[in-house]
Amino acid sequence: MTTTARFLDIHILQSVPFANLNRDDTNSVKTVQWGNVLRTRVSSQCWKRATREEFQDRIGEHALRTRRIAERVTRELGSREWPSDLAERAGAHVAAGSSIKFELAKTEDKKPITNKVLTNALVYVPETAVSELADLAEKHRAQLEKAVDIKKPSDKSVLPQQDIDAILRSRNGVINLFGRMLAEVDDAGVDGAVQVAHALTTHATDIELDYFSAVDDVTATWADSTGSGHMGNAEYSAGTFYRYATIDLRDLAANVGPATADSRKLVTAFLSSFIESIPRAKKNSTAVHTAPSLVHLSVRADRPLSYAAAFEEPVSAAAHGGFEAQSVDKLTEYAGNVNAFLGPGRVLASGWASPLPRDIDGLGDRLPSLDKLITTALDAALTTKDAE
Repeated sequence: MTTTARFLDIHILQSVPFANLNRDDTNSVKTVQWGNVLRTRVSSQCWKRATREEFQDRIGEHALRTRRIAERVTRELGSREWPSDLAERAGAHVAAGSSIKFELAKTEDKKPITNKVLTNALVYVPETAVSELADLAEKHRAQLEKAVDIKKPSDKSVLPQQDIDAILRSRNGVINLFGRMLAEVDDAGVDGAVQVAHALTTHATDIELDYFSAVDDVTATWADSTGSGHMGNAEYSAGTFYRYATIDLRDLAANVGPATADSRKLVTAFLSSFIESIPRAKKNSTAVHTAPSLVHLSVRADRPLSYAAAFEEPVSAAAHGGFEAQSVDKLTEYAGNVNAFLGPGRVLASGWASPLPRDIDGLGDRLPSLDKLITTALDAALTTKDAE
């Protein structure tokens, strides 16, 4: 049967030592109760942000998510040597002139700040949109010089709404891949082509409380008193994580157009970024810079397929300690069983790469490096071929 690739699944096993990659509102390690045991969890939003920041650097395009677009435009106009009061008014009129409702920032005593406009929804635009909005202000500088300041949410902008909204609809590779929710501006929404799961440990974990103190150097030198200069505690955990994401190739093609080269560039950058990124929380005190122990890519014609269910029964440590090898075994066994259960004709290509000195059956061909794994998967994903 000849068919077309629809999804590219990414499965990763990665061991993380003593760390707190993702905290809740109480600074505690995020967790999930699953399989009747407590697991350490890293939210999809957290790992996706780490991925997106690296992805932007790889493709050389950046996107800006903010309610403070007025201030960004003001700063851009200031760099063009506009008077500060006029730049602030222009930035306010830009933000107030779109289809997005707005409010004014307030002082500590709750009084509105003139021209400090905050959009009620987060704007998500290419970084280049800031310059385009500033160019629009330049074009209408005469009207802005005569305009009144924005002092309340009912004030109207002198700038053309359709021109501002057109810039807010603009997008780049970041938005084409990750999507955009902006219902207030017609046709500004973009369906994301990437879905990312919460990462969770394949086994039960304990949360550890780390007590720490800091020495006061003067006290230590003079030895005139005892005690620390500061003390506190923080939560940490460690474990082997299962990470999963999938790319909807059809949605991506709808966003970027028929040019296969554009899709290939974005998918290559995303795969590399997702595989190699790690959240930066407490990076200076933990330096959690591990590499995955297993990366498996699967090109599918039918539907995305996570292997998280392989770990519903938590992995037990090996007799000599360690969860990594047992996690690899469980993932491999489940992958074979669930794909056999779903039936043939669904997987177009699959492969894996790992620094582990062992063979793994059931995940396709072993590739010598991540680059080769990604290239091989893309060759299969962006062409039509016979299903396995």
